[in-house]
Amino acid sequence: MFRSLFIYSSTDGHTKTICENIISYAPNTSSIKLISLNEVSNIKISEYDKIIIGASIRYGRHNRKVLDFVKKNKNVLDLKKTAFFSVNVVARKLEKNSPTTNPYVIKFLKKTNWKPNNIAVFAGKVDYPNYNFINKNIIRFIMMITNGPTDTSQSFEFTNWEEVKKFAKDIKI
Repeated sequence: MFRSLFIYSSTDGHTKTICENIISYAPNTSSIKLISLNEVSNIKISEYDKIIIGASIRYGRHNRKVLDFVKKNKNVLDLKKTAFFSVNVVARKLEKNSPTTNPYVIKFLKKTNWKPNNIAVFAGKVDYPNYNFINKNIIRFIMMITNGPTDTSQSFEFTNWEEVKKFAKDIKI
């Protein structure tokens, strides 16, 4: 049986939501496992045929654990069908919403020297009401200097769900 493993690193839960959305397009979800990067040490990734990693950005960086995981497991990843997607609010801008133009994806792949079979970038979500005081104000400042939304009383989702659906079809889970 063909088995797929989804590993996600999510700061506020939106990357996990995107993974769940991708999985919903699979014809058979019983052969798919979704797991947090924080729990992946309990999994033998070599037992899976396809490995998909989704990682969010916070303050200009992917979680260091994602970088470490890919570097540590690169030999296994290179033998499998793999996919990677990054979730970041910078991707809300047309000129930064593809794997070849998104600075975070470019930097991550260069640092890891990993070449996934499929790569995507999705615009994320700014969820002001659920941030603590410090994060709310830091993110508001970042949004202010990048011409993003600054109304802290609401959430702003930038994800293009049609692009997520297209990616799901492209990776053929």
